[in-house]
Amino acid sequence: MTKTTLLAAALAVGFAAHAPAALAATPHAFTAQYQVLQGGSPLGEATVSLKPAGSGQFAFSTASKGTAGLAAMVAANTSEVSTFRWTGGGPESVSYDYRLDASIKTKERHLKVDWASKQATVDDGKKNYTFAAVPGMVERNLASLALGLALQAGKQEVTLPVAVKSNVENQQYKVTGKEKVQVPAGSFDTVKMARTDADRGLTAWYAPSKYAVPVKMTQGDQDITLMLVSYRAQ
Repeated sequence: MTKTTLLAAALAVGFAAHAPAALAATPHAFTAQYQVLQGGSPLGEATVSLKPAGSGQFAFSTASKGTAGLAAMVAANTSEVSTFRWTGGGPESVSYDYRLDASIKTKERHLKVDWASKQATVDDGKKNYTFAAVPGMVERNLASLALGLALQAGKQEVTLPVAVKSNVENQQYKVTGKEKVQVPAGSFDTVKMARTDADRGLTAWYAPSKYAVPVKMTQGDQDITLMLVSYRAQ
């Protein structure tokens, strides 16, 4: 896997969670900046934001840019926009648009959910996939926010249906400990989350009393780390 692909995968912040059973407060708009490292060296930067999208929906976006190494050489940039509706207990996907732009390749993927017919359609530019939509379903970009909201609702173990390329995966995570984490945005008392149903080398640290997005994330098998630089409520 190329470093360009690693950057796109890392900046997706791909963690999942179960929408909390208890009613959660409607999420507030924000913008967060992240530093992306590989092997301890700078690789890129990412901007994550949440804002109202009208008609009771919200847009959760991740925009990334390669600033060092091969990612910078090939001018790798990714954009992910998740539109979701608020069910009262958590987010539920309406659409997802992903685009990777680099000097060596361009890639897109689009998800549309028709909740009236309970059908989801994915178009990856080569083939279309249709499968049954599951209540509380999210996708890889929105999943990080769903996990943080579940933690804020007091969940210690979370399961979330995540729409992938051609089906829905039930991904499971649990709190594995508490740690003090130092990132560019400051020092935080965090809860550490790990996926339990698959060995993906993924770990995330959240400060749920402050934010619904992670302050740090690592993809251990690829030596990728994301660290929070700044957070601004809007």
